[in-house]
Amino acid sequence: MPTGILVMAIACAAFAATMVGGILAISLRDRLHLVLGFSAGAVIGVAFFDLMPEALESGAGAWGSRTIMLLCAAGFFLYTLLDRAIVLHTAGEGEHCHHPTRGWMGAGSLSAHSFLDGFAIGIAFQASRAVGTVVAIAVLVHDFSDGLNTVNVVVRNGGDRRTALRWLLMDAAAPVVGAGVSLFVVLPAHAIALILALFSGFFLYIGASDLLPESHHAHPKFFTTIATICGAATLLFATQVAG
Repeated sequence: MPTGILVMAIACAAFAATMVGGILAISLRDRLHLVLGFSAGAVIGVAFFDLMPEALESGAGAWGSRTIMLLCAAGFFLYTLLDRAIVLHTAGEGEHCHHPTRGWMGAGSLSAHSFLDGFAIGIAFQASRAVGTVVAIAVLVHDFSDGLNTVNVVVRNGGDRRTALRWLLMDAAAPVVGAGVSLFVVLPAHAIALILALFSGFFLYIGASDLLPESHHAHPKFFTTIATICGAATLLFATQVAG
């Protein structure tokens, strides 16, 4: 299958994963912490087990390991700044604190970062099919969680069900658009190494500072931790198979 078609097919799967996550957030609440815990482990795993090693390997001829790791750190703190600036976590300030503006800002920021997910898939496939496959797996589980979070951030800030579904549709479409844009951007191998390092910082932040705390927020249970470890182990296994 041509790479472009494969990238868009995965992006469509990300659309479906986001929609399923959002619908489950409306209809199913008691077991979501396990899903979020698994997603956190998977997203952190893709940074540690795939993106950083691939960035170090593919950039070895042009960039030193120190440069790659500095860029990974830059990605982490850049996403931190963006996260704080657009109030991504305002939904967690209290279930009874209704701020419609914060709701759409949070949902809009999730949609923007879903766009980056789709773009990351396309860039990862430029590195290799193995890297693209692993990143695609991480994006799929991550976008499932994005669907959950998009609905939650709107509803917790006073939005009704129709508004939540409208934002969910936008969030689901975002990775498809991002993947489409990536097909028109061709990067040299040494530049791809830098992008992968930056994305590894993004994924580390998303997993460690967003998904992981959210999974333990209401249910700090043993099985949530096991789900996180299983998520990381799944990505470790996937990287070994894909590699």
